[in-house]
Amino acid sequence: MAIFKSIPSKRTINGHEIETSESAIVTNQNYTTNGEYALIIKGVENCTLILDHKTTNHVVVKSLTNVLVKSDTLIDEEFNEVELSKGSCVEFMYIGSFWYILSSDGLKNS
Repeated sequence: MAIFKSIPSKRTINGHEIETSESAIVTNQNYTTNGEYALIIKGVENCTLILDHKTTNHVVVKSLTNVLVKSDTLIDEEFNEVELSKGSCVEFMYIGSFWYILSSDGLKNS
């Protein structure tokens, strides 16, 4: 499978400048965020998405498949992972030491 990324851009995340893209279409079974603003995940039956707070502080995820979202910190201060149903769209933001869900549809807590 492949990952299609938009035009490269530079962003400063947590005091570090990284090269990334504004958006990406992910068709892999596993993916780790790298500063993208928006991700569209499709083309596989299931995908595991890792939120990396070292490279990403805000991301919107559109899932056109089932997506298991994980992080090395808690999500909403209580969840180790969340499941996104096919067709859902969820906005995540890293604040302090946690990832927070700012808006969502089609979300299942694990």
